[in-house]
Amino acid sequence: MRKKAAPGKATRRQAGRATGGSGPKPRARSAAPPSKPKSAPKPKQKFPPIPERAREILARLEREYPDAHCALDFRNPYQLLVATILSAQCTDVRVNLVTPAFFARFPTAEDLATADPAEVENLIRSTGFFRNKTRSLLGMARGVVETYKGKIPQDMTSLRVLPGVGRKTANVVLGNAFGINEGVVVDTHVTRVAGRLGLTKHVDAEKIEQDLIPLFPQAKWTMVSHYLISHGRQVCIARRPRCEVCVLADLCPSARLFL
Repeated sequence: MRKKAAPGKATRRQAGRATGGSGPKPRARSAAPPSKPKSAPKPKQKFPPIPERAREILARLEREYPDAHCALDFRNPYQLLVATILSAQCTDVRVNLVTPAFFARFPTAEDLATADPAEVENLIRSTGFFRNKTRSLLGMARGVVETYKGKIPQDMTSLRVLPGVGRKTANVVLGNAFGINEGVVVDTHVTRVAGRLGLTKHVDAEKIEQDLIPLFPQAKWTMVSHYLISHGRQVCIARRPRCEVCVLADLCPSARLFL
């Protein structure tokens, strides 16, 4: 029940009506600050066509890594083939620690072909996936002995029929043991660096290789891999590439993402 106003006193609403007002006036809203004009997006950096960039990339990498070479230790094609099989999912440094004892025990394909699997497994255990690698090594050695009279073949087709030998392994052996430029070795470093440089959009190794082959002279294919691998290990590392010291930064579409 509403209380009646005391005689002689007008309510706030009545007072407002009497004066023609409408009670307490609402506070005026402060004006919003003027919005800042949107800055125009930065224009994308234009790069020379890929073939032209590839030539300059090669020239700079040749100057930057004059001593680039295969990181696996070997003295003959057999040793390089074994070391490359062992390098799957393993660092070259670890492989180089394992192979001296391995080659002392199995110096030739003939020796390895008749090896006890358990002994092989024990020697290569630290390289990982040692059971699969043992099967590949024994199968490869038997194939070399039975089909090629103990000599490592010097062509892609013959190498690839051997157990454990894919295109990458065959390219490593052909290019580094025989000086035959059959293709470009594509490992994780080459995949990463070539992708960041915009030389390929693929992630499949064989498709990446097919993108790289027409960009470089055939006589340089083996070295292209060594240059890209060296650059990937020293500068264009996976997590934090050192773009600030990269000799290819002005040629790399990815550099602006990391600088």
